[in-house]
Amino acid sequence: MTGPPAPRHPPAAAVPRLRAAVVGHLEWTTIARVRQLPARGDIVHAEVLWEGPAGGGAVAAVRLAALAGACTFFTALGDDQAAGRSREVLGRLGVEVVAAVRDRPTRSAVSLVDASGERTTTTLGARLQPEEADDLPWETLRSYDTVYFTAGGAGALARARQAAVLTATSREFPLLTTAGIPVDAMVGSADDPAERCDPTGLPRPPGLLVVTEGAQGGVYRARDATARRYRAVRPPRPVVDCYGAGDNFAAALAFALGTGSAAAEAVTFAAATAALCAATRGPYAVPRNPGPTGPHRSTNRGAPCAPPSFSGTSTTP
Repeated sequence: MTGPPAPRHPPAAAVPRLRAAVVGHLEWTTIARVRQLPARGDIVHAEVLWEGPAGGGAVAAVRLAALAGACTFFTALGDDQAAGRSREVLGRLGVEVVAAVRDRPTRSAVSLVDASGERTTTTLGARLQPEEADDLPWETLRSYDTVYFTAGGAGALARARQAAVLTATSREFPLLTTAGIPVDAMVGSADDPAERCDPTGLPRPPGLLVVTEGAQGGVYRARDATARRYRAVRPPRPVVDCYGAGDNFAAALAFALGTGSAAAEAVTFAAATAALCAATRGPYAVPRNPGPTGPHRSTNRGAPCAPPSFSGTSTTP
């Protein structure tokens, strides 16, 4: 197996704006630093590092907004304070939140980061996800260049498939298997048991499968091609915490594939984006000062870090 060629990095402005969306979930998340993870019966003290809307869907939406100029986030939220705060933060970061409102709390999460920067996360409450029956502007997805899918029912996945390029997390492998809806790319992690999968079990293998291995880089394989390794990118600063690195990787991959880039360039760009996240407190920078929110739409019951520059060819006219 050989690695991809070195990436080119002209100004990001050289890439035309894409229409990007995420279909998925979020959790209002607190990230806290501990000296070491607690053993059974321990009481540990932690320093809060970061708080904001996170989870695979929200983190990817913020990164796609930073790369593409804007991102639409199809999701579901509770009718509570966490939902309102999530809308505010995401809106100020260029994410248009289109959400169904559920009669239950928005899920929260606590993530403990140890001295190595590795995180261990506990979610609190049921995951809220969008469904095709929700009154959301599903029909608009056919005009999008790229969509990243992290959570939703089979109907929501079918709607996401309307986009030119559809990338999905391997955490949704059971759904991808039963729904029989092909994806252009699937991203998973060799270090996370929930993200391991055998793509031969899918009715149609993904056009591109990427399995990340943290600091060891990872492996990618295009359909009907030989698996190849890619090298991890050294973070520009010391590692702070690894929360959201995988979600930033997936979002950057979806963006690059949406421009029509080849697998090698897309994977290398995604690895650089993940490295930047690992050197940053939290998965992205939460705006400090109050400000106007971006556009959002809901149905009632029925400034991030600068991304690495990128070169690619756009599919947008």
